[in-house]
Amino acid sequence: MEIKDNKVIRERLAKVRELMKETGIDIYVVVTGDYHISEYAGDYFKEREYITGFTGSAGTAVITQNEAKLFTDGRYFVQAVRQIEGTGFELMAVGAPGVMNLNEYCTSVAGKDMVMGFDGRTVPAQMGLELSGLMASKGGRCDFDFNAIEKIYENRAAFPHSKAFYLEKKYTGAEIEEKLVHIREMMGRKNADVHIMTTLDDICWTFNIRGRDVECNPVIMAFSAITKDRAYIYADRERFNSDIESIFNEAGVDIRPYEQIYDDIKTFTGRILIDRKRINMRIYESVISNVNAEPVFGDNPAMLLKSVKNETEVSNLRNLHVDDGVAVTKFIFWLKKNVSKGDITEADAASYLDGLRSQIDDFIELSFDTISAYNENAAMMHYHADSTNAALLKPEGMLLVDSGGQYLRGTTDITRTIALGPVTDEMRKYFTLTLKGMLNLANARFLKGCTGFNLDILARGPLWNIGMDYRCGTGHGIGYLLNVHESPNGFRWKHNPGHNDLAVIEEGMVTSDEPGVYIEGKFGIRIENELVCVKDCDNEYGTFLKFDTLTMVPIDRELIDVKYLDAVDIVRINEYHKRVYEMLSPHMEGAELEMLAAATEAF
Repeated sequence: MEIKDNKVIRERLAKVRELMKETGIDIYVVVTGDYHISEYAGDYFKEREYITGFTGSAGTAVITQNEAKLFTDGRYFVQAVRQIEGTGFELMAVGAPGVMNLNEYCTSVAGKDMVMGFDGRTVPAQMGLELSGLMASKGGRCDFDFNAIEKIYENRAAFPHSKAFYLEKKYTGAEIEEKLVHIREMMGRKNADVHIMTTLDDICWTFNIRGRDVECNPVIMAFSAITKDRAYIYADRERFNSDIESIFNEAGVDIRPYEQIYDDIKTFTGRILIDRKRINMRIYESVISNVNAEPVFGDNPAMLLKSVKNETEVSNLRNLHVDDGVAVTKFIFWLKKNVSKGDITEADAASYLDGLRSQIDDFIELSFDTISAYNENAAMMHYHADSTNAALLKPEGMLLVDSGGQYLRGTTDITRTIALGPVTDEMRKYFTLTLKGMLNLANARFLKGCTGFNLDILARGPLWNIGMDYRCGTGHGIGYLLNVHESPNGFRWKHNPGHNDLAVIEEGMVTSDEPGVYIEGKFGIRIENELVCVKDCDNEYGTFLKFDTLTMVPIDRELIDVKYLDAVDIVRINEYHKRVYEMLSPHMEGAELEMLAAATEAF
């Protein structure tokens, strides 16, 4: 949804304020998300976008009678300023010096007898509890069932309702029964009788199903409850064919209506394991109000289990990244050859790459909308060009392309920054320092027990050394034919309280490695490879781990200035390019093979 006239947003904001006044709501919080605390929600759930005009994937709106604020992170500052101009909303740049965070701002505007309203189906329980606590501290309270936008939302998209499909063991490496055994073992450690699960990727992983309810995220809308001897999936039965129903029956899985989860929670007895970060406030309230049950708090077992890819999954991913790498590499060669014609836009480039991916046999869909950003547009980390709004590429400067696909063999995510012609010394400097950091992290050896916080400095260090940084994490976990952003593993230097971002890096975890430089009004640079954690060795100090790079695509030599590289950096880039050539060359011939040889030539 693109808002062309911000007068529309101002009118919607006025209607919301009228409803707030009628209902006695003083502060209205609108989050980005669905009933399952998903990072990316389907079109039906774009309430925050509807009321603000901001199209980014992360953000929270807070509305009072006098103010309207949009909170979002550093990936979206430039984009948000442009999109909310003239709407009546003001940007709250989360993490910027002197800017209050959401809780601080709400505390500053809350007062005695005031009421904060929000839709408890879309707000994570942990967030809802924090908001409830801060309102209570000021003598106010929360209304968990207030949703003014729902009442004014015109031409709303339909609730998602795709058919599920089943993943065979040759893709998953484990049957449903095996996964339930492991989940129940982890429930046992908490002495839990029931586990309530609402996150879509965890549910789809557990039951070996996928769907098309959320664009680029192959999931279906469902809840789940797992007891010591049965498992329940709450979704419309018509989503499942007879084969899936038969598989579920053999695995001890019952299908129940989607909305029945709320009533069933009231009937469960014993200790109920819930993850307050991954259930909505209404689910939480249903558990707490059950007088015959006791809540037990902890992480979703499935979240932890699915983050460690098994041998089958890793083998499939290695195979997949060759095919995906061939597509991206052929795209780069096509782009460099044809950009001088002067008729290729950012959107054209993205479309060409998407077309190459779609020709891979087990391709299902993109893992996110391809980001194709030229020069200054690349300073916006999640910029998106379309046919109506795309820069024309010229044979100069740089194009940043962040892209990925969903396949039966897994999920890919890769970024390459590509020279389209002459580039400045400044561009080459920052590109080379970004490369240096990316290689530092990719070649890390570390003791088991390290987290992404221990390792982030390896990627960020070369930029920090010259007083440069980037306003995002260095890397995120990646699902297997699931969400391209997957908890709990990642690389970042700063802990976000309340977020599950302190995970130990384990063998089998797949994490992106993507440092970058973003200079507003000039250019953006990002280099991203996927890494899988593998065992290195055991000795008297413990178990050492390391990373193996899955992504197989050349890094643009035209942007590398070797004066910023040490000898070890040159060895690393040469070794990587040698491997890329070995993996991709059997799939190319003629002029493309010659271009591959030149692109991977040793320094």
